[in-house]
Amino acid sequence: MEDNMIAYIWAQDARGTIGKNGTLPWHLPDDLKFFKDQTRDQIVVMGRKTFTGMGERPLPKRVNVVLTRQANFTAPAGVHVLHDKAAVLAFGAAHPEQHLMIIGGAEIYRLFADVVDTLYVTRLAGTFAGDTQMAALPWADFTRTTARTVVNADPALTHTFETWQRK
Repeated sequence: MEDNMIAYIWAQDARGTIGKNGTLPWHLPDDLKFFKDQTRDQIVVMGRKTFTGMGERPLPKRVNVVLTRQANFTAPAGVHVLHDKAAVLAFGAAHPEQHLMIIGGAEIYRLFADVVDTLYVTRLAGTFAGDTQMAALPWADFTRTTARTVVNADPALTHTFETWQRK
C-alpha cells in the first residue's frame, strides 16, 4: 500500500499572516480557485477553529476531517471528527487513493510539520492586519518546484503560487 501524500495548502501575506478572527484577511478569488482545484476529491484536514471559521459546514466534493482535542465536539453529517495526529494518519492510510491536504490553522500546521511532503503556498505581496501567523517550517528541507506570479491591479493582492517538495 502506498502512503498518502501529505500536503499543506495556505495563503500568507508578506509577514506570514494567515488569518484574522478565524477567517482570511483578504479576498482573492484566484487563490480560492487554486485551493478548490488542489483540494477537490481529497481529504481536507483542519482544526476545530478553522472549521468554525468556515461556518461549521463541510467543504463540498472533499472528505472533511476536523482534528480537535475536545472529546465532546460534534460536527454535521459528513464530517469526520478525530482527536490526534495518529488517528488522522490512520484515516489517510485507510484511503490511500487520496491526499491528506492540511488546510489549517496554525496549530495543525505545526503538528504535521515532521511528515508533510508538499507545500502549496500563495504568497501575497502586501501586508494585512491579522492575528494568526503561519507556523515556522523547516524550509531548508524543501525545494521549490514551481512558482507562478499573478499581478493584481491592487499591488497588495499581487501573489505568487509556489509548490515545494521535501528533499
